[in-house]
Amino acid sequence: VVNGKVCKNPKDAMPGDFFFHGLDKPGNTKNAVGSNVTQVNVEQIPGLNTLGISAVRIDYAPWGQNPPHTHPRATEILVVLEGTLYVGFVTSNQDNNRLFAKTLYKGDVFVFPEGLIHFQLNIGDKNAVALAALSSQNP
Repeated sequence: VVNGKVCKNPKDAMPGDFFFHGLDKPGNTKNAVGSNVTQVNVEQIPGLNTLGISAVRIDYAPWGQNPPHTHPRATEILVVLEGTLYVGFVTSNQDNNRLFAKTLYKGDVFVFPEGLIHFQLNIGDKNAVALAALSSQNP
């Protein structure tokens, strides 16, 4: 067992252990926060076990948000595919809790350092989509 997951004997590994289908499909944003996060981590791709990486697709309705949250085990790099997002993170007490925020457009990239509280908000009147990679198999 590594990182809480049983390691599969490499001789028993199959292509499906390294595959996920469906990240091109929009998630349902009809909820209280107006967003949906489709996770692709070790739960969906067992072959990620011990590799230290995962991904997500985030769909945002107009004015939808991915509310403030943290990843205690991962840095996140976010790429805007469609729409306009206002994103940011807050540093710790040792740095006077500074806000680092930016408006992002299609093709823009922003990094959220490991463990810091961060958020995304769709400030457009159309749907927005982002992809993110995280430096953990289970951030």
